[in-house]
Amino acid sequence: MNAAARVARECEAWEDVCPLDDVLPGTGVCAMVARQQVALVRTASPDALYAIGNFDPFSKAFVLSRGIVGDRAGVPKIASPIYKQSFDLRTGECLDDAQVRVPTYDVRVEQGRILVYREPRRIGTR
Repeated sequence: MNAAARVARECEAWEDVCPLDDVLPGTGVCAMVARQQVALVRTASPDALYAIGNFDPFSKAFVLSRGIVGDRAGVPKIASPIYKQSFDLRTGECLDDAQVRVPTYDVRVEQGRILVYREPRRIGTR
């Protein structure tokens, strides 16, 4: 594969989801990325953006985007609005049960728009 083809393939792997201003600091919203529900979460302090799977494995509902955003001992997290289990926004690991995790996605902002990588990260990567 030549360099131009690699660049084109990389561009296709990112999905333009919405303007950054659509996600207020301290909140989450749900977006469809490659036919999957993804929770886009923007923390308030520091202002950072994360993307995790929207499915809560405890309540078996797609609700994490409606969770409570905050931190636990400096770890950015979102707590499920149903049973309140918290998930590390960086890794997807449940902070209340280390054997449970949700997928995480690479996310970036370009020209004021949120882009999410279509494939979830593999466990153990960034």
